[in-house]
Amino acid sequence: MSVVKILEILAESTESWEDATQAAVTEAAKTVENIQNVYIVEMKAIVEGNKIARYRVNTKISFIVND
Repeated sequence: MSVVKILEILAESTESWEDATQAAVTEAAKTVENIQNVYIVEMKAIVEGNKIARYRVNTKISFIVND
């Protein structure tokens, strides 16, 4: 029987929500193995000078715990 854990990570990018999501996965992968999914819980954009300056995501990353 597998056990799945969920890690919540907030990440930011100046490029896109996709890039922010990848940053969250990349950071989690530094210390976690067997990442299975990433869920986008919330997306937020920071506006400066009438333009989007930063993209932020709140993610939940699920991974299988090794026996």
